[in-house]
Amino acid sequence: MIDLTIHEEKLKKAVARAKERNIIIPTFKQMKNPERYTPEKIKERLKKTGLWDVDSANLFRITWKNEPKKQGGLFGRVNYVEIPKEITGVKARIVALVGKWFPTGAHKVGASFGCLAPRLVTGQFDPTSQKAVWPSTGNYCRGGAYNAQLLGCESIAILPEGMSPERFEWLKTVAGEVIGTPGTESNVKEIYDKVWELRKTRDNIVVFNQFDEFGNHLWHYEVTGHAMDEVLQEVCGEKDRYFGVVLTSGSGGTLGSGDYLKDKYPWSKIGVGEALQCPTLLWNGFGAHRIEGIGDKHVPWIHNVKNTDMVIDIDDADSMAMIRLFNEPAGHEYLRKNGITEQFIESLPLIGISGAANILMAVKMAKYYELDEHNVIMTVLTDSMEMYGSRVKEMAKEMGEYNEMCAAVDHHRHILGVGIDYMQELSYYDRKRIHNLKYYTWIEQQGRSSDELNAQWYDYDEYWGSIHGMADAIDERIDEFNALTGLL
Repeated sequence: MIDLTIHEEKLKKAVARAKERNIIIPTFKQMKNPERYTPEKIKERLKKTGLWDVDSANLFRITWKNEPKKQGGLFGRVNYVEIPKEITGVKARIVALVGKWFPTGAHKVGASFGCLAPRLVTGQFDPTSQKAVWPSTGNYCRGGAYNAQLLGCESIAILPEGMSPERFEWLKTVAGEVIGTPGTESNVKEIYDKVWELRKTRDNIVVFNQFDEFGNHLWHYEVTGHAMDEVLQEVCGEKDRYFGVVLTSGSGGTLGSGDYLKDKYPWSKIGVGEALQCPTLLWNGFGAHRIEGIGDKHVPWIHNVKNTDMVIDIDDADSMAMIRLFNEPAGHEYLRKNGITEQFIESLPLIGISGAANILMAVKMAKYYELDEHNVIMTVLTDSMEMYGSRVKEMAKEMGEYNEMCAAVDHHRHILGVGIDYMQELSYYDRKRIHNLKYYTWIEQQGRSSDELNAQWYDYDEYWGSIHGMADAIDERIDEFNALTGLL
């Protein structure tokens, strides 16, 4: 499903560009275990390199194991936080991987690498003459433009014009071209329409669409899934049991980590989330919402729906209330008085808007299954508040001063008060209903084949198993590419 056919002429150009710019490309093996397998010469470069610097050495920071520092860090354990029960109100343990310590401050830099690298090292993409197009609702196009620059490629970033100003301001510093499309995070079709327009009017582009590129799914299966399992080995005591993972739908990529965990823990659950204001998976519905970056009104081609156990819808008002509680001084004071440690309060900026939604999904799953303190639910904090400071200011302007009474109301109503409404355990035919929704986006609009759609469902083990087994083959191509450059 990920084409590894070699294109010799373009490969020569890609190798020459890498040699010219001193670019060494990491393997999946290195991204999973950077502390063991990163070359020493790269580690020496990283000691002098900032986390967001445009330096190709930062390709080796596409990992969950970066030291949590902005300058000169190397590698340690997986970055994660456990959300205190005093905040969640549930007995179950909720553990979240932290995306803040990736270059660009979001794990999407990994997903975009998973899409770009296989084409680059096989010569299917020529960085000297073609531009990489990154359609996205936010973090993916940021990660793609950043990786493209590290790999010596030109890029075009496409995202809805209603996304946060911080995203646009930063993108202008790395992308050759930034295109804003109508709407916000729910307006994915408008992004696709712009992509088709570019395909018809420009002949030097290659589109890396996170919603249908299996490199996205595979990167999360291998790297994020492996990181989650390492955390489980660290946090689970003798009596503890991994129960499941909850993740917003987005591009469907991060859900690949759930496939990895379910392969290892077959009893475990995968919960997929979306905004209640746009209940596509729950009710075939549509709408607009404020949980930035998750995209919706369609089912991603790379979402393995047959392996998904539950749909959990989150009211965007709950997510927004959580980030205000977590980012206002009065909110911090309220949390202190309710037993939250100073150490955890200092970590609150690690939680962005979609991270808040993921935590709320975990709370709902814990309540639905009446989980006790021996059950562990995994999730991710895709990004941090670094991209959303303007949203907190907007809420302050709209709602007025925030005090401890506001904090108490937000905590009790929007976190402790979250219930088990707007959820659905998926039967065989519930899953098939959601899977069938792919037809309207991907067959009718985007030119995919109904034979492949059926293969995703009826040839399940062969189809998804072949994708999940491709990391070693891609690593071989990457090793061959690095050998051709002679840089190692």
